[in-house]
Amino acid sequence: MRLLIADDHELLRDTLVLFLQGEAGFEVETAGTYAQACDRIMTQGPYDLILLDLNMPGMNGLNGLREAIALKGGQRVALISGQATQAIVQEALDAGAAGFVPKSMPANSLINAVKFMANGEQFAPIDFMKPGADAAKHPLAERLTTRELQVLKGLTEGKSNKEIGRDLDIQEPTVKLHMKTLYRKLGAANRTQAAMIAREAGLY
Repeated sequence: MRLLIADDHELLRDTLVLFLQGEAGFEVETAGTYAQACDRIMTQGPYDLILLDLNMPGMNGLNGLREAIALKGGQRVALISGQATQAIVQEALDAGAAGFVPKSMPANSLINAVKFMANGEQFAPIDFMKPGADAAKHPLAERLTTRELQVLKGLTEGKSNKEIGRDLDIQEPTVKLHMKTLYRKLGAANRTQAAMIAREAGLY
């Protein structure tokens, strides 16, 4: 079974390779950028499964996923991420992704998920995909929409509007509109205050 892992974090790549190569029948290759992944697919594919990090250089959100799926007559591609929201994962699955693997997934579960996806099935953790899985049960969360919560999470992580838009696969002007609504609902004057309010409230 041939696998390609594309992630810009070398330590994570090495860890995943260690997990998967210890499993009989797995042949694992890696790439550090989206461009390198595409080059490997075109020159050394097809692979039984490709794992793409949602936020690595060149990925451009879910656009990169869609492009990778279409390469060389069609590929089985899954997302791997530590930050993807439920909405993004659902959109990825709807776009034809083989599945979604959280970076926090235990090694044994990861191996089983990879086998499952490589054999033609679609995978996402049940707990992750439960309704409301992203939204904290918090008074502050109840005042915000799912998208506003996603934007607020990006703020608390110190991300720019451009980075938040890339993560959520929306345009930067749309992020700014969500920001304005967020500020009003939170009573914040700027992004720093909004992030502080969210952190002090224990939302993130």
